[in-house]
Amino acid sequence: MTPVPVAVLVSGDGTNLQALLDALRDSAVARVVRVVASGAGAGALERARRAAVPTIALKDPADPAEIVTAVGDARLVVLAGYVKHIPPAAVARLRWRAINIHPALLPAFGGPGMYGHRVHAAVLASGAALSGATVHYVDEEYDRGPIIAQWPVPVRPDDTPDTLAARVLEVEHRLLPQVVVELARLGVPEKPVRLAAMGSAFVVADQPSVRFGDEA
Repeated sequence: MTPVPVAVLVSGDGTNLQALLDALRDSAVARVVRVVASGAGAGALERARRAAVPTIALKDPADPAEIVTAVGDARLVVLAGYVKHIPPAAVARLRWRAINIHPALLPAFGGPGMYGHRVHAAVLASGAALSGATVHYVDEEYDRGPIIAQWPVPVRPDDTPDTLAARVLEVEHRLLPQVVVELARLGVPEKPVRLAAMGSAFVVADQPSVRFGDEA
């Protein structure tokens, strides 16, 4: 079996990229073949270089043709801390092949400008008892594509945005590689898939719900 080629889009330091690089380094199922940054200053580029993965820095993240060209022959495109909007023309070319990870339980606490510290501050301000991580398909709107999988994280009474962010990030680093591997095992279906967590593995869900065997 030839590993499914994966392109990862990044904007920041790239800890989710690192989780993918580590998880897929010797995988027969999926492999990171290129890293595309929204700008040349993204710290994630150095992580890719250390892993000997080819890198590209976009000149214009709003140019759909540049994005499609940059991901090349990747079968799966993963937005991992990529904060730029994917233009609709690029979304159309990458339909059901582009996924994003978000540090909250969508559809709550998503949308334009909702990333990083802002998300966790909003969760705490709302009084929500649960936060978590969501992997979803990329569509024309921020954080509105069909959900693939979620992993809940309890909100503690003494949480700050920083402490909540740290615990959510831990499950992001576990959730994203597992979803990528499962989609690759399925051949990157050309239709939306919903996954459910069963113990430490993910399976295709018969119903749009997620059952978790592990607690964060």
